[in-house]
Amino acid sequence: MSVQDWFNRLGNPIFAALLRSPLHGLMDSGTMLVSVTGRRSGRVYTAPVNYHQDGDRLTIISLRERTWWRNLRRGAELGVHLRGTARRGQASVIEDEASVAAALGGYLSRVPAHARFLGVRMGTDGEPEAEGLARAARSRVIVNVQLI
Repeated sequence: MSVQDWFNRLGNPIFAALLRSPLHGLMDSGTMLVSVTGRRSGRVYTAPVNYHQDGDRLTIISLRERTWWRNLRRGAELGVHLRGTARRGQASVIEDEASVAAALGGYLSRVPAHARFLGVRMGTDGEPEAEGLARAARSRVIVNVQLI
């Protein structure tokens, strides 16, 4: 079992329980739960994810290798557990590399502190460097969620 498999099987349920509990504030600053219904199975999958909130819009940057976001490809409603409250949202996925790079560029212009987590260098002009954006876009997708 890989470290990632171990984390998903053991760590995710622990994080999910913590995020649903009154103790959610211990790790809630940028982490929430998403609940996605499988298109074929109808099963509900719940996973902790990092997010950035701007009003009623959430931005989630996920690794392509994760599977939860694939059920949202054609746009779908999903559940989020955000700061101790269950909410619903309408999701859209950006996955082609050029669009992901462009979206990451806009995101990092607004939230430059996240550049180091994505391995993107910020230029002297305060904008993310194109080469780093392209590299980050190869391994990531963006899920935008409009809370409803």
